Amino acid sequence: MKKIIFILIVLVQITWAQTKVSGIVVDAEDKPISFANIVFKGSTSGVVSDDNGKFYMESDKTYTALYCSFVGYQRAEIPLDKSVNFNLKIVLKSEQVLQEVVIFKGKTSKKNNPAIDILRKIWARKKSNGLKMFHQYEYEKYEKVEFDLNTIDSSFMNSKVFKGLEFVFSKVDTSDVTGKTYLPIFINESIYDVYGDNKIGKEKEVIKANKNSGLGNGDGVNTFIKDLYSDYNIYDNYITFFDKNFTSPLSRTGIDTYNYVLSDSSYIDKKWCYNIVFYPRRKGELTFKGNFWVNDTTYAIKKIEMSVTKSANINWVKDIFLEQEFDVENDSVFILTRDYMMSDFSINKKEKSQGVYGKRTTLYRNHKYNQEKPEKFYREEVNYVDNKVYNRSNEYWEENRFEKLNKDEIGIYKMLDTLKTVKKFKQAYNLVTILGSGYINYKQFDYGPIFSTFGYNYVEGLRLRVGGRTYFGPNDKWRLQAYTAYGFKDDKFKYGVSGKWMVDKKNRIILAAGNRRDVEQIGANLTGSNDVLGRSFATTSFLSSGTNGKLSNVNLSMFSAEIEPVKNLIFRTEFTHKKLSSASDIFNMDYFTNDTYTTTSGEVKQSEVSFQIDFTPNKKSVGYGVERLYATNPFSRIYANVTQGFKGLLDSDFDYTKLQLYYKQPMSVAGLGKSNFTLELGKTFGQVPLGLLSVVPGNQSYFSIENTFSNLNYYEFVTDQYATFNWEHNFQGKIFSRVPKLRKLNLREIIGIRAAYGTISDENIKINASDIQYLAPTKPYWEYGFGIGNIFKVFRLDFAWRGNYRDVPETSNFTIKGSFGFYF
Repeated sequence: MKKIIFILIVLVQITWAQTKVSGIVVDAEDKPISFANIVFKGSTSGVVSDDNGKFYMESDKTYTALYCSFVGYQRAEIPLDKSVNFNLKIVLKSEQVLQEVVIFKGKTSKKNNPAIDILRKIWARKKSNGLKMFHQYEYEKYEKVEFDLNTIDSSFMNSKVFKGLEFVFSKVDTSDVTGKTYLPIFINESIYDVYGDNKIGKEKEVIKANKNSGLGNGDGVNTFIKDLYSDYNIYDNYITFFDKNFTSPLSRTGIDTYNYVLSDSSYIDKKWCYNIVFYPRRKGELTFKGNFWVNDTTYAIKKIEMSVTKSANINWVKDIFLEQEFDVENDSVFILTRDYMMSDFSINKKEKSQGVYGKRTTLYRNHKYNQEKPEKFYREEVNYVDNKVYNRSNEYWEENRFEKLNKDEIGIYKMLDTLKTVKKFKQAYNLVTILGSGYINYKQFDYGPIFSTFGYNYVEGLRLRVGGRTYFGPNDKWRLQAYTAYGFKDDKFKYGVSGKWMVDKKNRIILAAGNRRDVEQIGANLTGSNDVLGRSFATTSFLSSGTNGKLSNVNLSMFSAEIEPVKNLIFRTEFTHKKLSSASDIFNMDYFTNDTYTTTSGEVKQSEVSFQIDFTPNKKSVGYGVERLYATNPFSRIYANVTQGFKGLLDSDFDYTKLQLYYKQPMSVAGLGKSNFTLELGKTFGQVPLGLLSVVPGNQSYFSIENTFSNLNYYEFVTDQYATFNWEHNFQGKIFSRVPKLRKLNLREIIGIRAAYGTISDENIKINASDIQYLAPTKPYWEYGFGIGNIFKVFRLDFAWRGNYRDVPETSNFTIKGSFGFYF
């Protein structure tokens, strides 16, 4: 019976579109032809075959034939006897005369190529088209985002996993891009007003309505999805998806990356246009295949369709399909009116592997121009949320949608709302939530993070940790967190407790307080924080090179207040009182306490007041609560901190002033990947012991840790004045893709260099009574290395060498470190 139901569903979906075609394009020797152009006869609707010569296309119109062409081959006309024609085999015959064309690679000539002549005219006029023609602009935008399980077949539907959930398969549909069946699991709609000013380079979106159903709820889920589908401009040289820079087919460097063929010409909306097909010159690079229609007078794009090639070096994504349509205003201005994007997320790129479609459709209308607004209008709201936006009535949506939902989409909302009441579905969703957040939710309490439950270090031996936080929702105004840990070797309990309260939502005025008593690895970072529940590097030292007992007992109490008057600009003031002492029997932090250097102490008691500025332009936040998540888009950061220690305050031991500056800048290097630059500067004024000095961060673990030196031991360099520099560049597979035997592995090459300079004053050397002999890198220390990323898609190996200080006893001149991560 189930098989009969499935066959009926498929038959219904087949009859929904008027014409459906799939197949493969081959040459006379039965070898697949990649990137062949296939279009319905008498239309501008077409596709380009994939790396294996396969294609799928459909239309809601009826067509009786299609054309297939490729450079170096005769164009073929294939009759379509039925409305549905699957598994066609199209054989193309070679041309008799081929001027400067290499058939077996399909490369086109760069000389005397009319397609490239047209491309140069597009470059010359790209700033004279679209919204850039006007000083100001505004328009309405409607966006629909949908996530779907794909490759739904009878065996999938009959799986025990879906026992009791069979009703959901009544909503199985067929993709008009790939021809695969899919089942919607999430749908979201949004309506915006958009304003822009090209003179000052500002744009502002005002959301008017938002509605979603399915997996997840609230603005946090929506923002995460939009981070995956960032906006792009086809006229830019590079288009960024999933933190990867793809060369645009309209790029000025495109002629070195793509082959171009002038395929056709036709009237579109009473405008004469040329059709140009493009496909990559080499495999393994971040490129597209597809075609575009361009006007013959303005050289503005009328329509473009493109998809990422399967050989592109990107993980977990099998297909990315993009389509944009432009309408003509005032007889010459081409304005984007429709933007469609679809990604096929999958564990592997095999044709029959199951995955998830992510689809975004964006429509634009009601454009207005040159209506100037004051510059303050474009200032971003720091933390504003209008709850009415998320509670619009069904009548509002029916009246304001740019296009009506079809019967299937209306049914999707009903199906998803029903699905959320099914116990089995909620259990599966909760499991995904736990793996993603690291917390197990029970009513208004989250247990976790679960990944910190077990640890090990020299002092504690095996360490067990339990903890949790209050959680009423992503927009909580206050939050309490706490944990306790027990070390089986030292037989001691540790704990931490913290509370935060947002007293003013609009300016994000937040008060926080807490206390922590624990074992820590001091000297693992320079620009750290006093977050009482922050990460402790001591808990992972079971994977370390050599014995590391240089651990400290920390008793830290803090109170802070912060404000965010401007988006992503935070001012914070903080009071802390801490006690530091050695936690190990093989390490001490002693210092002399008198002028004759005869009396020592092993404990530091210190009260501090600090003032901090943290500026993170372009950082995207999720939610409006006291704690926010942040999207993974690259952003720069400038952080400055002034700390003043007060002797005698709460029995504090030292007077001193510490200045710190941290700067991080990500940078895309055109066509060559991405770089990250980090600079840290600091200086301490006054006499202080080891626990209050600045230690150049070493790394004695087997894992790569950001902003540490791979070949340095902990406490190898101790300073009261320092400067460190770190540069890392990821070529994203650009070099390995040129090596035939490495190309299929999709490895990525990384290079980097780190340097540190520092000094230590005589007065700080004099009070040192610890077993650490102070050494400052007055001759700058540096190390260099390279890495191989994307090993099995989740692992990276880094190889690092010391550039100098190579004769220091009990240190490494060369190390290999690894790291795991989920990267596209």
